[in-house]
Amino acid sequence: MQLKGKIHQLLPIVTGTGKNGDWKKQEIIIETEGTYPRKVCVAVWGDKINMSGVVPGASVTVDLDLESREVNGRWFTDAKAWRISVDGKPNESSDQLPPFESADFDSVLPF
Repeated sequence: MQLKGKIHQLLPIVTGTGKNGDWKKQEIIIETEGTYPRKVCVAVWGDKINMSGVVPGASVTVDLDLESREVNGRWFTDAKAWRISVDGKPNESSDQLPPFESADFDSVLPF
């Protein structure tokens, strides 16, 4: 799923220790675009995401997964980011191909 908007707020980094070891997360509040903008809290876990350029007021595109879980008969939903792209700035961790470089195909091709 993709979410586009502006960074409204960066919440403090939270750390802890669980059964799988140490963890850290940071939640960011994104205000969506459109006629009826909404604020959405998205969690960023670990060091997997490049957070450079992610500052309040920056326009971003966030790729995220939604997951719900049940606790004592109540349901809770998490939005977990797996890629954040600051609009107008290429993201180093994106899955883009390198630029095409010209080659001398006459010397490479066997025919």
